Amino acid sequence: MSIIQGSGMNPMAQSMWDSAPPLSTSSSVIPTMQVDWKETAEGHVIKADLPGVRKEEVKVELERGGVLVISGERHRELEEKGDTWRQMERTSGKFTRRLQLPDDAKVEAVKAFMEHGVLTITVPKADLNKPQIEASEKREIANN
Repeated sequence: MSIIQGSGMNPMAQSMWDSAPPLSTSSSVIPTMQVDWKETAEGHVIKADLPGVRKEEVKVELERGGVLVISGERHRELEEKGDTWRQMERTSGKFTRRLQLPDDAKVEAVKAFMEHGVLTITVPKADLNKPQIEASEKREIANN
């Protein structure tokens, strides 16, 4: 998993809870990513349920304008010769979710980690009296 700061403006980021259209036209796309967002005195904590997705399959990006983008792909389990699926309900495919961060988000200090299928992103609050510097190119932040 990586966190990348970017320079692209996203016209689809209208509100913090908008779901963007899937990256793929496949019919087997994760329909909705369940997200909880809690604001604390120190910052924002965003948790996304991604059961069955490995951290290597998840990308967290920051676009110019404070848009947080969570994307990735859940792969279908391989079928071995002689196997017959009796039931297949778990979805697979590409997914993306865009969240508009508030003005007090300290975007240069975003951290993310994934444990037991839950992606946790922490965004500290910035001092609104000091001007923030926006990154003009993408940068990757180490995953804990």
